[in-house]
Amino acid sequence: MYRMLTLLFILFIACSPQTSTPEVERWTSQSENITIIRDDFGVPHIYGKTDADAVFGLLYAQCEDDFRRVERNFTWAIGRLAETEGEEAIYSDLRARLFMTEEEAKATYDSAPSWLKELCEAWADGINYYLHTHPEVKPKVINKYEPWMTMYFTEGSIGGDIERVSTSKIKAFYEKEKVAVNDKPMINQGYALEEPQGSNGFAISGDLTESGNAMLLINPHTSFYFRGEVHVVSEEGLNAYGAVTWGQFFVYQGFNENTGWMHTSTGTDIIDEFQETIIEKEDGLYYQYGEEERAVEVKEVTLQYKDGDEMKEKTFPIYRTHHGPITHETDGKWTSTALMWKPVDALTQSYTRTKKKNLEGFHEMMNIRTNSSNNTVFADSEGNIAYYHGNFIPKRDIQFDYTQPVDGSNPATDWQGLHELDETIIVSNPPNGWIQNCNSTPFTSAAENSPRKEDYPYYMTSFPENFRGVNAIRLLSEVDNLSLDGLIALGYNPYLPAFEKVIPGLVEAYDNSNQDKTMWDAMEELRAWDLTTGVNSKAMTLAHFYGRALYENAETPEGLKGINRFHWFGTDLAEAERLRIFKLAMKEMESRYGTWMIAWGEVNRFQRLSGDINASFDDNAPSIPVGYTTAWWGHLAAYGMRGQHDVNKIYGTRGNSFVAAVEFGDKVKAKTILAGGQSSDPNSPHFNDQAEMYAKGEFKDAAYYREDVEARAEETYQPGKR
Repeated sequence: MYRMLTLLFILFIACSPQTSTPEVERWTSQSENITIIRDDFGVPHIYGKTDADAVFGLLYAQCEDDFRRVERNFTWAIGRLAETEGEEAIYSDLRARLFMTEEEAKATYDSAPSWLKELCEAWADGINYYLHTHPEVKPKVINKYEPWMTMYFTEGSIGGDIERVSTSKIKAFYEKEKVAVNDKPMINQGYALEEPQGSNGFAISGDLTESGNAMLLINPHTSFYFRGEVHVVSEEGLNAYGAVTWGQFFVYQGFNENTGWMHTSTGTDIIDEFQETIIEKEDGLYYQYGEEERAVEVKEVTLQYKDGDEMKEKTFPIYRTHHGPITHETDGKWTSTALMWKPVDALTQSYTRTKKKNLEGFHEMMNIRTNSSNNTVFADSEGNIAYYHGNFIPKRDIQFDYTQPVDGSNPATDWQGLHELDETIIVSNPPNGWIQNCNSTPFTSAAENSPRKEDYPYYMTSFPENFRGVNAIRLLSEVDNLSLDGLIALGYNPYLPAFEKVIPGLVEAYDNSNQDKTMWDAMEELRAWDLTTGVNSKAMTLAHFYGRALYENAETPEGLKGINRFHWFGTDLAEAERLRIFKLAMKEMESRYGTWMIAWGEVNRFQRLSGDINASFDDNAPSIPVGYTTAWWGHLAAYGMRGQHDVNKIYGTRGNSFVAAVEFGDKVKAKTILAGGQSSDPNSPHFNDQAEMYAKGEFKDAAYYREDVEARAEETYQPGKR
């Protein structure tokens, strides 16, 4: 018995997560400076003495809510994805290392200012302390997080700029294959339109609000569960609330007591390709640059990948010119890719953004000019509203077409530094009293007070107007005496401008035809439709499947795109074609649902079955009806599906995810909603507790001030004590 007890004691000590080392003692000591309060929706409110304490607690709390997404984001970012996903992912890993090797990341981290290094260290410590105190959680790849890893993932967009660099082209170059793929995004896949990336941002002047205070609608459209809702506070001036991309240490979309910031994807050209003229010599590779022959920088990287139960490796060369790494070939020429790669500056901008107190300070921060993939919509407690279209914008010689690869041997094609901040497209306090961007043109962002296209070089914007932008302008032009609830209602307005010509054009075609009796009832539904979406609308279901069928089956004139293309379906497509394609849509609905006479809420559903990163769906499992629809039709509260799923119904995977409506004044007020819930654990009460509210557009009050947080506290603890 004595020996058995001794053995059990030894096993207990060996398995205990509290085994003391100097590092563990340091983590434990720092955790005592941190308090985490979980409110009644599970939102973590993290309080620390210093910013580093707050960052430590923030990462600990993120790991509690969704460690697998924290892990996956950084496994991808640092170039180790193939170690879990196999050889095909090795080209994603190679892409990361083409722009920065591990050794370069460490050197970049070493060059950072001490305050930023402290935050990066706290970032790593928070994750590592979580793993130490939760030995049941087994990392797939990264067993210990290091501060230098933060250099790879410096702003919170989905994938950031680097994901626009084609891995299939990288593979073709390094495997010496011909590129036989189209890397442009598909407009649709399977039976449902692929929900587009993007976001909405509205800033409203106090002249148009009930309270006289400025308001901000923060409405990112991301893949669901890509960000968690957090509140992070320190005694060094940090007090930021909003959405954090899993694994990062700054609030990406959010607000503090005085300022709010909302990012939308930008149409600014921030990535260029340069065709290099390569010269092979006995002593190595060179590339032509004007009259010079410059040496190609050559390095080597070895990457591991999973092959069944084994781990294998491949070694690749890395080639670089002063333009950037060689990523592929175009027209038989090695091609380098130039993009923003300033990790220290980008992290500085991302973090310091959260502590600014007014537009003046925010503008000063924006002068760092590393917020490359985003536009920014802004409001503050002094009543200012503003819009920045892009931020990192290289200067170019406009005689060259940078939408195509340019001749890298010609020095005139080089980037000529960055545009000064005040040279970029900025809107500040327009007289009309509102600003909007919905991934559309900046030249309609503030009605008649919008910037003028002719005042800027062509590469500063490429996105045309879209139906969300059209809808936003229509709604904002009528705003007056707006309340916070009114702002939410505006962002959820059910009207769909995409069908303004398509549906009347279809009905007209039917009226001019022999009037097929099998279509009669459907036409009557559409004839009476007010072009709004809702769970009970049968016309919405018909319109959605008809719109999708048009995209898939109608031949359009070359060069016709976007709004003009969809309007053309209703006005210029042959009437017989309109009817033929509508009949295809009806047949598809009958095949899937047994009838075309079906309400939108029966088809369009919200379902969260597990916390898996790659969601699966089941038509036989419980789900919730959703009245929202895809951004393709101009619905501001975007909701749609991406990917192939073996189901008949449409289950949202992307669109409105975290949404916040914020009002600034003597005190900040905010209401928020999150798809599903805060936790990825199906056993948590906060896994799906916001699902019904989300589906109905009902928001919760954000607890910002300490007394409000404590009044709604569900649990209070220190890291390591939960």
